[in-house]
Amino acid sequence: MKAGVIGAGAWGTALAQTLAANGQHVRLWALEPEVVEAVNSDRQNPLYLPGIPLSASIEATGDIAAMADRDMLLIVSPAQHLRSVVAQAPAGTPLILCSKGIEAGSSLLMSEVAAQAQPTSPIAVLSGPTFAHEVAKGLPTAITLACGDAELAARIAARIARPAFRPYLSDDVVGAEIGGAVKNVLAIACGVAEGAGLGLNARASLISRGFAEMTRFGLARGARAETLGGLSGLGDLVLTCSSTNSRNFSLGKGLGEGQSAQQLLANRRTVAEGAFTAPVLREAARAAQVEMPVVEAVCALLEEAAPLAQVMDALLARPLRAE
Repeated sequence: MKAGVIGAGAWGTALAQTLAANGQHVRLWALEPEVVEAVNSDRQNPLYLPGIPLSASIEATGDIAAMADRDMLLIVSPAQHLRSVVAQAPAGTPLILCSKGIEAGSSLLMSEVAAQAQPTSPIAVLSGPTFAHEVAKGLPTAITLACGDAELAARIAARIARPAFRPYLSDDVVGAEIGGAVKNVLAIACGVAEGAGLGLNARASLISRGFAEMTRFGLARGARAETLGGLSGLGDLVLTCSSTNSRNFSLGKGLGEGQSAQQLLANRRTVAEGAFTAPVLREAARAAQVEMPVVEAVCALLEEAAPLAQVMDALLARPLRAE
């Protein structure tokens, strides 16, 4: 059994560690030569997942062509680079997409992007509440594995499942992807509330009203409500809206404390996907005639179109309505 992971950030490295714990040889592609060297020589990834000893079954490489002999590939590149990365993957190999976002310019979901870039490759989506360092440590985690091919989904699940890493199967690829993309934007909003000292009531309100926005948008794009209420939607939303371990939450916290979006994003090595997804989601929602006021507010803060007090007042002054 030969699995490959493309993308050696924290999440990609954690997934490689999980696969290696199953006794599989895992080839991990990294963009940075220093990550390749550290994984192969020192059995660690100090750049993205410090403090986690990595399995000897993980082999790092900087050459995507080395993935040609893999029988499945987990794609963990940043969402806005997924098209170019998938285009370099070997044709026909099953692709498990682990990136969360919506492509700028096209408003396509990651599965739609991958289908264009590699039309002969079967596609599945892995999404859910997963902090990488907890998964790498073997702490209990449940996740959604969405795939339109039930037989392929079962085969993938058997390969990735561990006693503490439990995949739940779904055929609702769209729902799994929308949950993962939208929650990143909502996590920024909750981080803003934390940074601005707005209190836990405000955070709970943002989570619940944000979930309503996620559901409206998801249904408009063909998702099922039960998927959005599951691990890849509500589950991931609760996790990322509750901790500074979330890159999106910590970005929002900085905004709430008065730091500029430009400064916060420039100082980051890791990607806060919600910052890139927010404007794309806003335009997709407007095109679908779906109201997403929390998403609109996050965009205003990221674009520095209005100060926080004004954005907050506009949200609170919206007309009263039925829930």
